[in-house]
Amino acid sequence: MVRAFDGRLVRKAQDAWDDEDWPRAARLLEELLARDPDGEQAPARWYDAALAYKFMRDWPRAYELGKQAAARAPRGRQDPAFWNLGIAATVQGDWATARDAWAGYGIDLPPGDGEIEENLGMTCVRLDPEGEVEIVWALRICPTRARVLSVPFNTARRYGEIVVHDGVPNGERVVDGHRFPVFDELLCWKASDLPTLSVTVSTPDTAGIDELVVLFDSRGFGAEPSSSLQFLCKCCSDGSVEQTRSVRAGGQTVWLAAPEGEARRLLDDWAGDAGYERSWANLHPVS
Repeated sequence: MVRAFDGRLVRKAQDAWDDEDWPRAARLLEELLARDPDGEQAPARWYDAALAYKFMRDWPRAYELGKQAAARAPRGRQDPAFWNLGIAATVQGDWATARDAWAGYGIDLPPGDGEIEENLGMTCVRLDPEGEVEIVWALRICPTRARVLSVPFNTARRYGEIVVHDGVPNGERVVDGHRFPVFDELLCWKASDLPTLSVTVSTPDTAGIDELVVLFDSRGFGAEPSSSLQFLCKCCSDGSVEQTRSVRAGGQTVWLAAPEGEARRLLDDWAGDAGYERSWANLHPVS
């Protein structure tokens, strides 16, 4: 039975939560749960405690408390306890628990064992949301992971890396009437070994740039013209943005994701196949 003085503990936990003092909030919530693990308020407290550890990126504790929260949540009703457990279990590499969490939330994935790697469609991910923010295109391979398919302009990041992202969209991008959510990155789950290169290209029309992008993409690599870079304030970035690919002709820098030898061969093919003047120069690694 919860003692009467627990009311003061509840208020302290609530104050810590309101102040976003996640370590203190988690500690106080766990103290409450130790006294009353299955009471009327326990399901919400298990969820909040797990969420506080998620905010701290303490994934082992988010995972352990998340299992307790999900065990007390209704299945198949999109209860967020299952989503947070799915994230934590994915980070921990517990695929059986992750699969069960997605099913508990109400997501139908193809049956299977082990790591989840599906094609769940394109999305946008905000890399490094608390630092050098950049929004990239990515392919969702499970409900909380996506493979980056843009060549990031941030040289600390790479095409092909797999990131874990949050479950609640923070903005959207609209392309030809189709809406794509923007998810905030939680962590880089798997690094990419593809280097980022910079090259100066010249072509008399925008079709040349488009063909270069398609050529690298067809080989499993990436190409991103510098003219596609768009700067937005935070307010606009977090909102709904009509996305148009800005590609121009003439000379410009293009960022490539490919081994240097492969990049040289593909650039030669691109320049040599044209019936008009195309050229490239100054290929060099930037990461």
